[in-house]
Amino acid sequence: MPLTLPSPETLYAALIARDPAYDGHAFVGVRTTGVFCRLTCAARKPHFENTRFFATIPACLEAGFRPCLRCRPLDQAGGREPLVALLLSRMEQDPDRSWSEEDLVALQLDPSTVRRAFKRHLGMTFLDLARLRCLGRGMDRLAAGAPVIDAQLEAGYASDGGFRGAVARLVGDCPARLRSRDLLKADWIETPIGAMLAVADPHALHLLEFFDRKALPTELTRLRERTHSSISFGRTAPITQIEAELRAYFDARSATFSTSLAQPGSAFTRRVWQELAAIPPGITRSYAGLAAALGRPSAVRAVARANGANQIAIAIPCHRVIGSDGSLTGYGGGLWRKQWLIEHERKLA
Repeated sequence: MPLTLPSPETLYAALIARDPAYDGHAFVGVRTTGVFCRLTCAARKPHFENTRFFATIPACLEAGFRPCLRCRPLDQAGGREPLVALLLSRMEQDPDRSWSEEDLVALQLDPSTVRRAFKRHLGMTFLDLARLRCLGRGMDRLAAGAPVIDAQLEAGYASDGGFRGAVARLVGDCPARLRSRDLLKADWIETPIGAMLAVADPHALHLLEFFDRKALPTELTRLRERTHSSISFGRTAPITQIEAELRAYFDARSATFSTSLAQPGSAFTRRVWQELAAIPPGITRSYAGLAAALGRPSAVRAVARANGANQIAIAIPCHRVIGSDGSLTGYGGGLWRKQWLIEHERKLA
């Protein structure tokens, strides 16, 4: 029987302390990354408001969270049962496969034995687990304009209601409203100064922010509203490209970013961002200096607002703007990161 969970505050304290007492009995879903972890996970800890706690792995999966690649919560069950470990490995090797009982028989496995093993160790059957992993494929079909019934079958759902409920839990929208829309994909990128969240469509990067930025939940809400889309966890080409460019940047090999960027906002705001991108690494400018460079010396406050509206950290280098007296000014990622980035770029230059 699953453990009756204590209060979220108690579980959050256990998460911060990496208390092993709840290992295997309680899991945390992190809203900003879309992953779920053991409470003993060594990854950077989320803020309390970005956490959800669950008593079982099925509850995590059904809420739309995917297993953490660091603490690998599914491996604990696999370690106790070779059969479970084997099939979890097969699923990871071929994530797009739609599994059936016939596939299990082809592997010379008894479906009943598999069903009991997974129910015993994960609280759900192997086929149910595989179906949840297929849900993302069904959403991609919706985004391509496919009828809801086609996407439902692609995701392996026999029940129309079950599919609609699963999509709503995962991306916060109903399937019919996702048709013919590019779904935004989100994934996390590790850096030496903390994890970042990247959000992109198939063509351009829309957001790149540090996970612990307090305004991140608000920015994600505005992004969904502005693009009339939903965000699911996955990869697109712009995310892969910006990750490679960030790696080169932090390795001091390059400060060039060529990833295609979605840049909404007024013409003036976009001009400010273009001017920011033109500041060479290792150089800082003041708000007044930026305003003068734009031919608008009296628009210092407007320049500051445009600078603060930037949602593409590092690639659009708003960290290179300082006060007229040389002091560090506000930075959404934290002043310590701003100082680190400026010093890093001086060495790089």
